[in-house]
Amino acid sequence: MKQVRVRYSKEYKIKAVELSHEQGSVQSVATQLNINVETLRLWRKAYKEGKLTLSEEDKSQKQKSKEEIELVQLKKELYEVKLERDILKKAVGIFSKSDR
Repeated sequence: MKQVRVRYSKEYKIKAVELSHEQGSVQSVATQLNINVETLRLWRKAYKEGKLTLSEEDKSQKQKSKEEIELVQLKKELYEVKLERDILKKAVGIFSKSDR
């Protein structure tokens, strides 16, 4: 069976590293988060060396993603409202024809 490679966001990696520092045990945090112990050790090493940090671009991207999510939700709602309106228009047309 083919294994699927999981990609973790920088935020997730940073939170995992911070949690491992708080608890003091890499093994227990890796087990809790269902990740490989060596992976978490590599993340801790990168964090210690300063390679694993959130840049301003990452922070702004996170903000954009919230706005993009809201935009998608609003577009979906608009589509549904237009669909309901069109259905009601057709229903009015059908019922007005039967009155004749």
